[in-house]
Amino acid sequence: MNLQIPAITHLLDLWLNEDLGRGDLTASCFEDQICSAYWVAKQSGVFCSGPIVQKIFHRLDQSVEVNLLVKEGEKFSNGQKVLNLKGPQSALLSGERTSLNLAMHLSGIATQTYRLVKEIEGTGVHLTDTRKTTPGLRLLEKYAVRCGGGINHRMGLDDAAMLKENHLACSEGIENSIKRLRESIPWTTKIIVEAETSQQAEEAVAYGADGVLLDEMTPNQLHLLIPRLRELAKQKSGFRKSDHVILEASGINIKEIKNFANTGVDIISTSAATTKSNWIDFSMRLNENKQED
Repeated sequence: MNLQIPAITHLLDLWLNEDLGRGDLTASCFEDQICSAYWVAKQSGVFCSGPIVQKIFHRLDQSVEVNLLVKEGEKFSNGQKVLNLKGPQSALLSGERTSLNLAMHLSGIATQTYRLVKEIEGTGVHLTDTRKTTPGLRLLEKYAVRCGGGINHRMGLDDAAMLKENHLACSEGIENSIKRLRESIPWTTKIIVEAETSQQAEEAVAYGADGVLLDEMTPNQLHLLIPRLRELAKQKSGFRKSDHVILEASGINIKEIKNFANTGVDIISTSAATTKSNWIDFSMRLNENKQED
């Protein structure tokens, strides 16, 4: 995922301005000198945020050196150093809270994603995120999911056309809705239909949906339904030119995630990686010898 885009820089400035306001009153009372610091993990987890941390400190002072001791997506243990810092004391102190907050949040998501991915390891099923993200943080939260071993669902409403429950409630049905979409969207765009019943799922496949989101169905229901959908897809109905339709289980109980993965679905989508993750606790400590690396 590209973290070099201008939107990221804009967000970093917003977050720093939120904390700094008119300036760091405490740091301004001390002589500004070159010093070194480190971050230590206070629990185990999966690391995410290195490039963001570097950007935050460089927005404050380009001379700050950030030496990452743990790679993105790499596991760390309680008490382990994850990075070293060296630069003007004012920059290190002023950037401490913003950088730690983001790192703890994103590492929490990466850690939760990793746990879920491990649960379905070996099944061939991919774990993907949803659009249930913190406003303003979607790009970074989805980046954290990738660091944890998951894949991304659509980033926004302009990525793919998805006919959800409320769209179908105010439309002329699945067939007409798919037809109208095909006539108006670029041919490269995928169409996904959210199905709450077996009938909706079969209609979606029959009329050429590229993917079907099977919502809040039990593993037993999926075991029975998925072979029928695979067979129906072989008819290559509608605009879809492949006999493979992506089948996605959603609205699942994550305690049963392995059972869902064994039903034959391609993807399991869940918001649990973002909405049910806990922050990983990091702490920044200045070295007693301020010139120490």
